[in-house]
This record gives sequence, C-alpha cells and structure tokens, in this order.
Amino acid sequence: QVQLVESGVGLVQAGGSLRLSCAASGRTFSRDAMGWFRQAPGKEREFVAVINWNGDRTYYADSVKGRLTISRDNARNTVYLQMNSLKPEDTAVYYCATDLRGPFIRARVSSSSSWSYWGQGTQVTVSS
Repeated sequence: QVQLVESGVGLVQAGGSLRLSCAASGRTFSRDAMGWFRQAPGKEREFVAVINWNGDRTYYADSVKGRLTISRDNARNTVYLQMNSLKPEDTAVYYCATDLRGPFIRARVSSSSSWSYWGQGTQVTVSS
C-alpha cells in the first residue's frame, strides 16, 4: 500500500510564494512519476504539474507555466511544488498523486484517472 502525506498549507497574498511537499511511504517504486492536481470550489479536479521518475522531464498546465515548479527528491520519496507569483485564481485544494499507469505523455498524465494514489489534499488560499 502507498500513502501520500502533504504539508505546506497556508494563506498567502497575491504575488507571494508557497512551497508544498508530499512524502510517499509504503510500497513505492523508483520509476514512479509523481504529479500535482488541484480542485477549486465547484470545479473539476485540474492538472497542475508532473515529473517523471528520474526528474528530467516535466509537464505543466498553461495556467501555471513559469510560476510553479515541480521537483522531487527520490532519497526522501518526496515531491515538491514551489509556487511563486501566486494569483487568487490559484486558490484551491491541492493533491499530490503517484503510480502513473501508461506512457509519460501529456494526454495521459493530465488525466486524474491515470493515477492510483492520492494525498489527503491541502488548502491553498491566495488573497488579493
């Protein structure tokens, strides 16, 4: 079994920065991709960013490109989301995910149904 524990919840002003972390435990594999999704009130869960198993390939949603950065530390089984220049539109519950099934292509990684395990979700609120 795989468990994902997130941290880094907070309230931040527009233009500020925040870093989210997600630590994996249990049955994990070095070649597993890890990703971040988010869900705003009344909206569907939305793809944010993903990183492949060795950290040399990433995809980002257009809405966060250039502002958010995903990274991972395999020695700590942890994935990070560094969020800079935050906007009120970034307000959402953020979820990390792992165990991608299939090829590492945008169409696959951007679908929530492609992932097997999810973190508990953390609230990020960006005020204007």
